[in-house]
Amino acid sequence: MASFTGEFECKLDAKGRLVLPSKMKALLPESLGQEMMLRKGLEPCLELIPMVEVKKDHSKLASLDDTDDDVRFFKRSFFRRESPVDLDATGRFVISKTMLRHAQLEREAIVIGIGTKIEIWNPECYEAFMSKEEKRFSDLNKKFLGKSA
Repeated sequence: MASFTGEFECKLDAKGRLVLPSKMKALLPESLGQEMMLRKGLEPCLELIPMVEVKKDHSKLASLDDTDDDVRFFKRSFFRRESPVDLDATGRFVISKTMLRHAQLEREAIVIGIGTKIEIWNPECYEAFMSKEEKRFSDLNKKFLGKSA
């Protein structure tokens, strides 16, 4: 299983394509193929997720009772937020206009490895979000790892 780390500055071309940083692309096992899932994040970002991880989420959702209103609402909301993408030989993929709007992406992006998935942010949104969250990170670092940042 890939464990994505690091932060990379990337460019989007005029057609909304982004090239996955080579250090991240190298972590994808060949056996997984070049298909990944692009999902709208809960913050104004996108998540790029290997299909092996996506299948875990889909399996959990398949086990839920579709006669429950909340289950149907959640599934409808969940599945409309994602779209499969194919990486070409260079690790490039197209980001749809809907996804570009959600993450407020134009010409540049910050690509961040967060373990089993990759986040894609507008650089200004990312900077604003993270500058507000530094103290929180320090507190959570102590809570989850028992260390001060």
